[in-house]
Amino acid sequence: MSSTPIFSTDSHVIEPPDLWAGRTEAAYRDRTPRLAPEAGGDWWHVEGERVLSVNGGTHAGVRFKDVQALKLEARWAEVIAGAYQPGAKLKDMDTDGIQGEVIYPTLGMHFFRIPDAGLGRDLMRVYNDWLADFCKTDPKRLKAVALISLDDIPTAVADLTRAAKAGLCGAMISVYPSAERSYDRPEYDAFWAAAAEMEMPLSLHIATNRTLPPAARTADDRWSTKVLNTPTAYCTAVNYLEMSLSDMLFSGVFERFPKLRFVSLEYEAGWAPYLIEMMDYTYTQRARRANWYRFKDGVLPGDLFRQCVAISFQEDPLAIKLRKEIGVDNLVWGSDYPHQESTFPRSREILDKVLAGVPQMEQEKIRGGNAARLYRF
Repeated sequence: MSSTPIFSTDSHVIEPPDLWAGRTEAAYRDRTPRLAPEAGGDWWHVEGERVLSVNGGTHAGVRFKDVQALKLEARWAEVIAGAYQPGAKLKDMDTDGIQGEVIYPTLGMHFFRIPDAGLGRDLMRVYNDWLADFCKTDPKRLKAVALISLDDIPTAVADLTRAAKAGLCGAMISVYPSAERSYDRPEYDAFWAAAAEMEMPLSLHIATNRTLPPAARTADDRWSTKVLNTPTAYCTAVNYLEMSLSDMLFSGVFERFPKLRFVSLEYEAGWAPYLIEMMDYTYTQRARRANWYRFKDGVLPGDLFRQCVAISFQEDPLAIKLRKEIGVDNLVWGSDYPHQESTFPRSREILDKVLAGVPQMEQEKIRGGNAARLYRF
């Protein structure tokens, strides 16, 4: 088994039930997330709607013993300590052979869909402050990514600045804002400029859509969506990521802000070579429309993609076979601890298998070198 240091660019916490109690602005005190017991388990409710069970923190490693034992509901009492206590998390990292983690929320990913932008932003603020304190237990090993709403750009820049000053290492934005506010719009430039200036990588994580088309919703509410609850949704969710990245790239965002970095999370990485090939083909082989952006000095979309986009994978052997097309320097790894599909406690074993036959220098980059450079471990 390799002794190369491993850094996970995609790990999670399970938010404690009392996280928002007494911490939100007065106007939102009666609208904070509430954990409620139900017949099958404890469920988070937001704005009166049933959103998410706490099962994401109760089954780490279970799939390796009995995948049939995985369940969709659980009680808070079943959540493992490493999901919400930094000391216990560090012990589990030691068990799994992980040197450092970049940490994301669980319930918090769904805050992007809260219609009231003010409420969503305040819940994100409280979470960001809590996570910054969480990581102070061992800032060399625990890195925090802020939640940032882009509904109002000046406010988003202020929130990003606050997060950077608090020691957070990057920011997660909605993977897909909406067709009406797509990321090719110039109104976002002030935020892109701030993120580039502060060297804060921007994360595009599965399940963080701001809005969803009506066809992607169930009849009962806006939370229990097809984006989360069907096999088709899991297999095709990368569509939202591809649209956002393409919007930014073809509108010149990556050329205007060459120091800007985006990170794709929980979409694996095998999709990237095809998207790169199609972008280059479209740019060079289709009739140019008058409004199509043209890059300087013969640069191709794929060149800028590899310059600005890092891709986190979990166990994607296809991506490793295609690593040259993606860019070895663009691949980073994540365990998804403590969620059901995480590689804990077999992360090193799984990485050894996925990376078998890859030259040692490339392995070192993919296991942790690229992540250490991106997040300054």
